[in-house]
Amino acid sequence: MSSPLPVHVWSDVACPWCYIGKRRFEQGVKAFGGDVSVEFHSFELAPDTPVDFEGSEVDFLAQHKGMATEDVQKLLQQVTGIAATEGLHYDYDALKHTKTVLAHQALHAAKAEGKQLDLVERLFRAYFEEGAHVGRVDELVALGSEVGLDADRLREALENGTHAEDVQADIAQARAYGITGVPYFVIDNKYGISGAQDAKTFADALQRAAEERAGEVTGNVPDAERAGETR
Repeated sequence: MSSPLPVHVWSDVACPWCYIGKRRFEQGVKAFGGDVSVEFHSFELAPDTPVDFEGSEVDFLAQHKGMATEDVQKLLQQVTGIAATEGLHYDYDALKHTKTVLAHQALHAAKAEGKQLDLVERLFRAYFEEGAHVGRVDELVALGSEVGLDADRLREALENGTHAEDVQADIAQARAYGITGVPYFVIDNKYGISGAQDAKTFADALQRAAEERAGEVTGNVPDAERAGETR
């Protein structure tokens, strides 16, 4: 029996397109129907963000991107509408913008316990739909416990920075690949798909990669076009 197709995903918990892209990728995997293994990797879109940002998401984006408040509000309304088509319910009024480096460390700790995909989903939902703070140890431990992580072990890892180097290694690998925005999907360690593409794009790329692995086709799978914004 052949091994699963590996898919490596560079993503940030604070990236709305990453959550949308996750849903579309999952739909693509379902349509593909083959065996796929998925691993998430760290990417910080705004590493200079304070843990406790004083202000709303509108305030942050207006400052960070130099956009007019009215334009930011329209952008968030648009993203919220697109998310809704994927069954996601973004609540930007409740969202607590924060630095995500600790969340990425938590995801590495979860990977060590075989719970990474569970925690990825939980953190996205907490951040975008529930207005939870995902930048502090206590909140991350509570969320990790919900998906079955050992609370004491997770707290120790976060307080000691056990996975800080793992996060930086992911970011360095993204830089080496030339990744400047997320989500970014690497299929079978060969083919890159940038952005929250539609499910068919993912399904087709997975199918082509599987066929090439089986020796049924040769040649490269072209990168998909970039879709949407990274934030």
